[in-house]
Amino acid sequence: MCNHYRDDIRKAGLEMERYGYEEFSQTRIRLRLGDRLDALKTDVYPDREAMVARLDENGVVAPDIMRWGFPPVQGNLVTNVRNTRNEETGVISRFWGTFLKTEYRCLVLATAFSEWSPGTPDHPVKGERWFEPTGEPLMAFAGIWRPWTGVRGTKANPVEGEHMLFAFLTCQPNGVVKPIHPKAMPVIVPRESWDAWLTAPVDEALDMQRPAPEASIKLAA
Repeated sequence: MCNHYRDDIRKAGLEMERYGYEEFSQTRIRLRLGDRLDALKTDVYPDREAMVARLDENGVVAPDIMRWGFPPVQGNLVTNVRNTRNEETGVISRFWGTFLKTEYRCLVLATAFSEWSPGTPDHPVKGERWFEPTGEPLMAFAGIWRPWTGVRGTKANPVEGEHMLFAFLTCQPNGVVKPIHPKAMPVIVPRESWDAWLTAPVDEALDMQRPAPEASIKLAA
């Protein structure tokens, strides 16, 4: 589910100051992240670096660059997280609870995400289908991150050392996504709840792990 999304926030007209955080403007991103920005790609796949936003050491929301995918489990990178707490008891996962603390939450910035369609009567074309926000051109997934030391990247270009890794939460699909992908969709945090995702108590933050309103996203043409 959703192992490919797009992040076009740096192109003209999508500067981050439009979303209320002046420190995310093109100029300030460049000052903060320097040449690392040049390595970012619009299309984001597992193990590729991408831009996220998190609280810095002063408690201010700031941009950062991290690599997509928690350490492999049974050989696969963990890019999407669903089982954060028991649906019947409400008990938070012992493993994921560590990374649901406020210091490890982030916003994964995106302009579109894809789901694979096997082909259905309503959507007979097999392949990737793209979903975009209907209001602002930018959306944010509910993300978590962690530090990790090891080797990442490709066999041809391995990167050894310390890494900052991110993943994002998923949930049941809404009525827009379900006809294409009936299992899950990313947790999209409404713009007015960005601060709450980053700062709220764990139980309150996990209440956001629910499908986005159908009117908030659309199937791209």
